[in-house]
Amino acid sequence: MSMWKEFTKGFIKENPVFVLLLGMCPTLGVTGSAINGLGMGLASTAVLLCSNTVIAVIKNLIPDKVRIPAFIVVIASFVTIVDLSLEAFLPDLYEQLGLFIPLIVVNCLILGRAEAFASRKGVGVSIIDGAGMGLGFTFALTALGGLREILGSGAIFDFKFIPESADGMLLFIMPPGAFIVLGFLIAFVNALMKKKAA
Repeated sequence: MSMWKEFTKGFIKENPVFVLLLGMCPTLGVTGSAINGLGMGLASTAVLLCSNTVIAVIKNLIPDKVRIPAFIVVIASFVTIVDLSLEAFLPDLYEQLGLFIPLIVVNCLILGRAEAFASRKGVGVSIIDGAGMGLGFTFALTALGGLREILGSGAIFDFKFIPESADGMLLFIMPPGAFIVLGFLIAFVNALMKKKAA
């Protein structure tokens, strides 16, 4: 598989949210707006990229019996760095994302890529995989948050394009809206993939 195909597979073909259905907790929990989706996606991408790189470097030093705990320690270290960095430099976003930042440690996307990919491949291809899957995750969270924000409040990235007096469909900003919009996006991606395969 070429490096470009390895990088782009996370966007549609193996998108963590729309195809693999990984990382559903932050996907449904923080995507009430596009900025929250983008922030959570980029935080997860940073952790995924760094943990994939370190795990690919140290994989031969880790005994099989403690492989998963060692991966979790590596991931938790980068989550702590991201958590403290967001709190220091982007306090508003940190406040919005709240508990979901520390929960990146147990995001099955990150642990899954460490186990299935970084622990078996070289450093270069692990970096590309981490970047591609992370940006695919970011794309999915931003798309979901953006659609929910547009439908729910008539705005995107805090830019309001309907009159102040008009209300959006509040349902889409609330938790049930996440399930509804995600369902339609998954159906859309499935239809795209079937059309491409035909």
